[in-house]
Amino acid sequence: MNWRQLLQPRRIGRVAAASAAADPAELRTEFFKDWDRIVFCSAFRRLQDKTQVHPMARTDYVRTRLTHSLEVASVGRSLGMQAGRAIGALDPALKELAAPQDVGAIVAAACLMHDIGNPPFGHAGEAAVREYFAGPGQPLLEGLTPAQQADLLRFEGNAQGLRTAVRLQHPDQSGGLQLTWPTLGAFSKYPCDALSGCQVGAGAAARKFGYMDSERALFAEIAEGLGLTARGPGAWQRHPLAFLVEAADDICYGVIDIEDGVKSGHVDFDELLALHAPFIDGAHQQRAQTLRDRQHRAEYLRAVTIGVLVDRTAQAFRAHHDALLAGRHPSPLLDSIDGAAEFQCFKTLAAERLYDERSKLQWQVAGFEIIGWLLQAFCEAVEAAAAPTGAAPAGGERARMLLRLIPAADRVAAAGTRYERLLRVTDFVAGMTDRYAVDTHRRLRGMGS
Repeated sequence: MNWRQLLQPRRIGRVAAASAAADPAELRTEFFKDWDRIVFCSAFRRLQDKTQVHPMARTDYVRTRLTHSLEVASVGRSLGMQAGRAIGALDPALKELAAPQDVGAIVAAACLMHDIGNPPFGHAGEAAVREYFAGPGQPLLEGLTPAQQADLLRFEGNAQGLRTAVRLQHPDQSGGLQLTWPTLGAFSKYPCDALSGCQVGAGAAARKFGYMDSERALFAEIAEGLGLTARGPGAWQRHPLAFLVEAADDICYGVIDIEDGVKSGHVDFDELLALHAPFIDGAHQQRAQTLRDRQHRAEYLRAVTIGVLVDRTAQAFRAHHDALLAGRHPSPLLDSIDGAAEFQCFKTLAAERLYDERSKLQWQVAGFEIIGWLLQAFCEAVEAAAAPTGAAPAGGERARMLLRLIPAADRVAAAGTRYERLLRVTDFVAGMTDRYAVDTHRRLRGMGS
């Protein structure tokens, strides 16, 4: 792969000439415009009421998906600017195509949207979608291709995020938000379909999948346009900047989830201090000791630790630059930094104290009760509308009302395939906020079946 191709400011859904045109007097480059397009889209706004760690939190201190995404984007911008400086040092001519701040803008925009496809209730919501189609919804998969079935049986927020950006936002416009290829490439941590994902020996890029069969042609356009190295049918090596998006996310949830855990009472303050200790030098330790307010001290330590992790990750990017560009770096950059084992302690403690607690509540309430019920109700309504006779099941008025809630569902029911209909229902449910999902479930159940 080469940076001149990886950083070209082409936009998905636009012809090359219109996409690449730039006004020299324009202060906002194409990559900075990507940030603005994401910030102002409705899918991004809905992240303000989607779970990060603590579902339905009763305090405004803990993070939501929105605040988490903003923090990840901030870290990503710093990582991207350092990477941009390193790239420019290797080839000074690249600065005309993308200055360090442009590379920072690419990574920041990709980070900003990294959770944009996540359903309500965090990762438990993803599991609930899979559970529905593997159980009650399995008969609906009859007649779908293996790739289409895999999209639903292995439902993945990353793939839903790409679909949200390139199709669901501005659905009547080719390419949706029409983001640049580099931003979409950096966003795609798992550049493969559901059948190619999880291949043994393929490294971090194949742990999950990044696009659905419905976006196959669009993703191929992005991957081939960027010159990503193919690693098999429907699968490519990562854009090198995707490693920075992954690192920014890992740094934030690793360090910051623990901070929220102290506030929620799941982690002791002394445990927090011990986790930060390997990353805090003597001067910063002394400064921390002068801060009597525990919350202020925790925030100070978090800022110092994140700064250290950003610098070490940037060093790892420079050290492994050639392997990243050749598609031969299989593991996350944070695995290569000095202090990787100490950083892992943050994630280990979070898994023991926070995520298990979260999953118990979410799996019971959101996974089985709410998400599964909503998918069942809306799938039944859409399938009834698509039936040749047009007959509605018992409770026909309820079915018609359900159909009216899904944008353009009547049009899809009339002309779409079953795969398209199931995707439309999944789009709708996955796009809900936590509270809207709870309220819709409560209101519709009150109507009876």
